[in-house]
Amino acid sequence: MKLIDLISVLHFYKCDQELNHIEVSGIEMDSRQVKKGDVFVCITGYTVDGHDFAEQVAEKGACAVIAERPLSLDIPVIVVNDTTKALSHLANRFYNNPSQAFRLIGVTGTNGKTTLTYLLNEIFEIQKETTGLIGTIQMKIAEKKYSVQNTTPNALVLQRAFHDMVKEKVTTAVMEVSSHALDLGRVYGTDFDIAVFTNLSQDHLDYHKTMDDYFRAKSLLFSQMGNVYTGKPKYAVINADDPYGEKLARSTPYEVVKYGLNENADVQAKDLELHANGTSFNMITPVGNVHIKSPLAGKFSVYNILAASSAAICAGVSLKTLQYAFANTNGVPGRFETVQKDQEFGVIVDYAHTPDSLENVLTTVQTIATGKIYVVIGCGGDRDKGKRPKMAEVAVKGSHLAVFTSDNPRTEDPFAILEDMTRDISSQNFVVEQDRKKAIAYAINKAEAGDVVLIAGKGHETYQEVDKQRFEFDDRAIAGQLIEEKLKGRI
Repeated sequence: MKLIDLISVLHFYKCDQELNHIEVSGIEMDSRQVKKGDVFVCITGYTVDGHDFAEQVAEKGACAVIAERPLSLDIPVIVVNDTTKALSHLANRFYNNPSQAFRLIGVTGTNGKTTLTYLLNEIFEIQKETTGLIGTIQMKIAEKKYSVQNTTPNALVLQRAFHDMVKEKVTTAVMEVSSHALDLGRVYGTDFDIAVFTNLSQDHLDYHKTMDDYFRAKSLLFSQMGNVYTGKPKYAVINADDPYGEKLARSTPYEVVKYGLNENADVQAKDLELHANGTSFNMITPVGNVHIKSPLAGKFSVYNILAASSAAICAGVSLKTLQYAFANTNGVPGRFETVQKDQEFGVIVDYAHTPDSLENVLTTVQTIATGKIYVVIGCGGDRDKGKRPKMAEVAVKGSHLAVFTSDNPRTEDPFAILEDMTRDISSQNFVVEQDRKKAIAYAINKAEAGDVVLIAGKGHETYQEVDKQRFEFDDRAIAGQLIEEKLKGRI
């Protein structure tokens, strides 16, 4: 591709050098990956500024640099106001608008994104479609799976993934869309066909500062659906029971489908029954009604089923397929995942890391436990401090004993995080054990027949992040090991 054709998507830029003759072989934002003929985009990150590596990439054979300020180089420097936005448009142009080649469903909200994307992926796989999945746990393109660094990858990784999906003949892709990604412009130019909103509760206020700004970021997925119009029908699927739902419905020009338990929803759950081993209800939809019975437990699972159903119905999936999918779902790793070693008490690992999600999970645990409930929970470092006392309050109210411990302290002092959590607790039903393995051992050691131990906050994660290092740590593996030791009388 000619450089002049690539930058045609940048309507305002400055460059005083001739560009017509230059051929582009690729785009990079990581100076270590630059090859001869690549365009290097200087991104200013939290700790590293790409502008500092411009001279280095020029020596490696980059054909041009996209920057936010003039640079003295022997290759063309194209100056734009915002290189992050520019990267999104350039990547989309270089890979030939790949997201227009298949159906793309984006899911945003505080809780439920991962579960919802997995449910939708299962539904379309049942239809024998070739699917793509991008989210917190992994990226999947057809049968290939890849690890991920962010819930929503940066624009370059994202558009490359979409390009690979086109090559693998993916027909439907589902992706989590985080508020950070929306605010930073990682999905500019991406052509979403269906956008789904799960809910909005306190999270990420270290970044957004206020709930209004958090909502503004989430709403971008819906307001930007009109940025790329290809003639395909587009839908906004919105939780009618969430206070932000109606406000969000006014943020999109496309048809809105509402789901929920109340009468104003287009897709509703009626005659709801919640059991320890799952849920059942009659689902009322604009295309007919169907009885749903699923091993997914808890009211939050009902909302996930309704949201997935609404999006799938917009995509033309039959009610019979939905009924089969929810009855046979495998669930999601680290989402209400049980650890069973033939013990007489329950152990559940869940990703719940917000006050709202923790309350939902504890409410579900209360329907299962015939004895006491123990919850092991911490809060992440370098993240929203305002939710820490709220998490602790939910934990002590929803359990017989809360064991407060480290999550991913990152660069913060783990004891300071625990002090933030426990400072204002008036009840006495909690203990503090900074070492996460010891905290899990403490709860498992106390558990008796009929009790349930909930290990919350990290879910599927297989590491603990401490002082910029990641150490191997999997709640599920640790819990399994400790249960076996208890059964052998070793703890």
